[in-house]
Amino acid sequence: MSVQDERLVRLLGGDEIAWLIDRARRRLEQGKSLTGTVTLTTATSAQRRAAEALLGRRSGAGSSLSVSLDEVDRILRAGGVTAGGLREAVARLRGPIRDQAGEKATQAAAWEGAFARLDALIADRPELSGWRSWLESTGLVRRLASTAGEACTLLDRLSTVLKRLPSPGTPLGLLAAETCGDAHALDEGRPLATLAVSAARALSDLPYAGEGGADARRSAWAAVGVHLDDLSSLVLCLGLPGDDRSPTGRMLSAARAAGEPCVLTLRQLRRHEARLRADLVRICENPIVVAAAADELGASCPPLICGGGWPSAAVWRLLDLLAAGGATFAYHGDFDWGGIAIAAAVHERIGFLPWRFDTASYQAVPSSAPLSGQVRPTPWDPELGIAMEQRGVRVEEELVLAELIADLALKAGSEP
Repeated sequence: MSVQDERLVRLLGGDEIAWLIDRARRRLEQGKSLTGTVTLTTATSAQRRAAEALLGRRSGAGSSLSVSLDEVDRILRAGGVTAGGLREAVARLRGPIRDQAGEKATQAAAWEGAFARLDALIADRPELSGWRSWLESTGLVRRLASTAGEACTLLDRLSTVLKRLPSPGTPLGLLAAETCGDAHALDEGRPLATLAVSAARALSDLPYAGEGGADARRSAWAAVGVHLDDLSSLVLCLGLPGDDRSPTGRMLSAARAAGEPCVLTLRQLRRHEARLRADLVRICENPIVVAAAADELGASCPPLICGGGWPSAAVWRLLDLLAAGGATFAYHGDFDWGGIAIAAAVHERIGFLPWRFDTASYQAVPSSAPLSGQVRPTPWDPELGIAMEQRGVRVEEELVLAELIADLALKAGSEP
């Protein structure tokens, strides 16, 4: 050890003066200058003696001990202990000084860079801009990824998934395999799945966080055309004519004769290759309409399908089979922007006549429930969207349940 090192350790290397070095180091790491005074509020006699030995004078009375950093720096330089003064002394005693401000800036830049690919995608998908702000405000990505590097990998994969959405008729495992090289990458509980499901909700104008549970997750994926598997994708119907040539046809015939609702899986409908023949098929959004129709009309109920919110792959398959068989459709849903978005998707795919789902029907129902969400077009009745935006209230399907059942009863009574 050199003479200079011995003098430095003697002056500032002891436990009694360590508090001073700690304070100086903390200032340097925070990017602050070594000027002004530092104070130890409850100094021991040993700490006071160490300060006096450093300063070459009495340190005053009382329980607190104050030391001028400028004076310490001057003493070290003038005495030839360290040419670089107190800053050099701290580095020699405690090792290299961290640049916390620089590290923070570097880390911030790394996190910003992690979002670069996702932000580029969102620039072309404005419907995701609100969701992007929600990600930032909730800190969800930082909770799912412990480092910016992990976040970059996670968000790059997410961007690849989002480029494929919506993806009608796609199994979740296949989507994961094709976008991530891992068929389980979008399984429940995976960080990527958490982000992807929230983005799927955003694309469908649903609450980003949504509800927990398998049903809510299944609905979120269904909203962008993705189904978990052939057995979990379902469609509820009542009064659909069947046939005796296939298992699905026989199920529909038996359910119609009994006046009971029938639930079909995507697997069943994919195995049913023949067209389904019907005249007018009514579509509702909520299962309560089907339940009430079964209770009131039973076997006399005309063909009725429940979309169950966003149509699942099974719903789309059933509607496609009916459309191929020459059926026409009449649609009713909730008068809110989510319901309008669902109706627009159905209208684009198969077309329909509005079933109490036009401007006059909306205006006729009393409601004070506030309307919120993103405004959507209503191509089957362009004036409807304008009326909803101006009135600013939502009308849920349950409010007109009696009228819907009366329409079904009238149709049933008109059939021979």
